[in-house]
Amino acid sequence: MQRVETVTGQPPSLLTPSPRGARAAGLWLTADALGGALFAGALALWLGAALGASGTAPPLWLAGALAASGLVRALARAMAADLGQDAANRHKQALRHRLFAALLPTAFRRGRGTGAELRTAIDDVEAMQGHVARFVPARLAAALSPLVCAALAAAASWVAAGIMLATLVPFAFGMALAGTAARHEADRQFAALSRLTGLFVDRARMLPTILAFAAEDRITRQIATVSRDVAARTIAVLRIAFVSSAVTEFFAALSVALVALYCGLVLLNLLPIAPPERLDLARAFFVLALAPEFYLGMRRLAAAYHDKQQGEAAARAIAPHLDAAEALLARQTAAFAPPGPLCVEGLVVRYDDGSTIGPLRAQWPQTGLHAITGATGAGKSSLLLALVGMAPVTAGRIVSAGHTVAPGALNAAVGWSGQRPVLVPGTLEDNILLGAPPGPSVPWRDLADRIGLGPLLADRGAGLVIDPLGAGLSGGERRRIGLVRALLSGRPILLLDEPTADLDAATAAQVADALADAARTRLVLVATHDPALIHRAASTMCIA
Repeated sequence: MQRVETVTGQPPSLLTPSPRGARAAGLWLTADALGGALFAGALALWLGAALGASGTAPPLWLAGALAASGLVRALARAMAADLGQDAANRHKQALRHRLFAALLPTAFRRGRGTGAELRTAIDDVEAMQGHVARFVPARLAAALSPLVCAALAAAASWVAAGIMLATLVPFAFGMALAGTAARHEADRQFAALSRLTGLFVDRARMLPTILAFAAEDRITRQIATVSRDVAARTIAVLRIAFVSSAVTEFFAALSVALVALYCGLVLLNLLPIAPPERLDLARAFFVLALAPEFYLGMRRLAAAYHDKQQGEAAARAIAPHLDAAEALLARQTAAFAPPGPLCVEGLVVRYDDGSTIGPLRAQWPQTGLHAITGATGAGKSSLLLALVGMAPVTAGRIVSAGHTVAPGALNAAVGWSGQRPVLVPGTLEDNILLGAPPGPSVPWRDLADRIGLGPLLADRGAGLVIDPLGAGLSGGERRRIGLVRALLSGRPILLLDEPTADLDAATAAQVADALADAARTRLVLVATHDPALIHRAASTMCIA
């Protein structure tokens, strides 16, 4: 399980949505306030005409104005929701693309598990949904709609407009205090939730081991403890959210009450001082109906404030991991050397459990088939993993074309096929072409036939749908899919772990022929126990 870190400050680049989508959604929410003002004005004129001294019936166009105000409001809210959601989707897609490109290739070297990185790229980014889709538009509307409502109210009663604006000052102060407290609690809640998710993902992945060692009770207690912490943090956030909501409703009710009191005293001529303006029933009703609209934008902002806190907490959790990953990738790019003769000098791999492999020394030319042999567990796979930065190198160096390079710095030039090739949901052809360079159609069928996949293609076809576990495929078939993928990559260095394991002698010979052909122009390093493949290698490195 990985410890989730938070940092102070807000990383703006992670929370900047598409300006076009977010601003448009906020403007549509402001248009909703205009629809409310249209309704208030039409209703005030209707009542003024119906209850006035003239006794004339209200004109029909006022009924049309009332209906139009409802349509305006419905359209404005629908457009705001649609544009906000679209902006959020584009923001999440762009951020996830950036995270996947940076986090997954560097996870091991930063001491992070794949489950924790996927949690960051999927769940943490999803937590920004409400911030972009609801809070950002609500923030713009909260800044504009009170001013619009106050300006319209001032046309009927400048005193009522002043009352509305005066109640806005303590409201903003109260919201700022509640927001500061909510930010810290949201960070704690997000960290606790991340711990719970990471723990659950790690333990689910290790479930067979847990069952084998009868550790179910201990793991259950661990999850229960972290779950209780999440519940406590959530209650703390909700407590502050209720306080924030109470602040909003108090000042909204106070604004409406003060406007109603002022209008009533003026209309009844009970104001203890000379009235500063003239009010009739229509004007008084208009400002009274507009008073709730004045605070509608602020209510929306308060309702979306938890989305803001959650989004910012997610950004603060993502930022240190993304910064570290991108810095590591930048160092790799800067240290990248063109592929050439490759050697390892005094390379030592040391795992967390204390087991050590090395020091290892080897030198390979720019091309050729070269074998790495040794007893099971001697470190053949660890050497290949060290070259791609997936094993903890604690001493020694890797040299390519005369340049010292960091572990993993040559990955852009490496084609890889491990003992358990990665399979993705899709067809057999999709999986074979997973690492192929973009461009015209790749002639992969001839290579697949040479590797021994011809019978599989003949019996089940390239459109065979497979799952990530490779259900329905033998171990040898899965291994050969990985080999074809590595060979099709066109990369000058191929690292292959036990490429002929699980194969019969005839198929293993076919694979060896294909690797020998590739080795004419590429450096092919194979970790193997296969005597026939070792015999065909130009050199052999034995790890004791």
